[in-house]
Amino acid sequence: MTLPQHLVASLAGVTAGATVTVEGDEAHHAVVVRRLRVGEPLQLSDGVGRVATGDVSATAKREFSVLVRDVAELPEPSPRFTVVQALPKGERGELAVEVLTEIGVARIVPWAASRSVAVWKGERAAKSHAKWQATAREAAKQARRAWHPDVDPLATTDDVAGLIEGVDVAVVLHEEATEPLSALALPRDGDILVVVGPEGGLTDDEVARFVNAGAVAVGLGAEVLRTSTAGLAAVSALLARTPRWGG
Repeated sequence: MTLPQHLVASLAGVTAGATVTVEGDEAHHAVVVRRLRVGEPLQLSDGVGRVATGDVSATAKREFSVLVRDVAELPEPSPRFTVVQALPKGERGELAVEVLTEIGVARIVPWAASRSVAVWKGERAAKSHAKWQATAREAAKQARRAWHPDVDPLATTDDVAGLIEGVDVAVVLHEEATEPLSALALPRDGDILVVVGPEGGLTDDEVARFVNAGAVAVGLGAEVLRTSTAGLAAVSALLARTPRWGG
């Protein structure tokens, strides 16, 4: 069974034989809720490629210590996937973040599309962004990722167009597109960006703006997927054609 993972601020400079202490809410949940005990093996990650395996050497209410047995430093998976996710309604945003994190997306960008039902403004924007970050963090630990995803602040349409201009390949999922996702030529490494529209669909102006910035409008088939699952389907299909999933 894969060892449970816990997140630490940094593993830079940590070597076998060192003791690493985990503190705060992360430790409290492990010790009080999961009843972590001395001697249990586990994995530590700093979310930027370093992973340490070791055994619990001490516990307290809001901290525990791990005697490190080995440390690995892993390269960031390539190609890197960024998903621009139009704001869904309700809890579907957290669902999208969760599944995108689990399949290995490197960056998630919440986007205020014209037809997004949800609105992030003021205090709500900060709370919603924090919730997406927390969801990504927990999903990354569940997936035992060495590299945890970035979750950007809310982006505008102009922001998204700028992101498109800076990547190697960009696609816009659009139900009226005539080119299938399967026909897209992919690089073996670099940056790939996928734009997922809202429940109400993309406007013609948004599609034109993104295509003019260098994206390709593609379809996923006859079925119309929910915004919370369309990114998962698209990225999975693309990953299967890359070395990351044996393509």
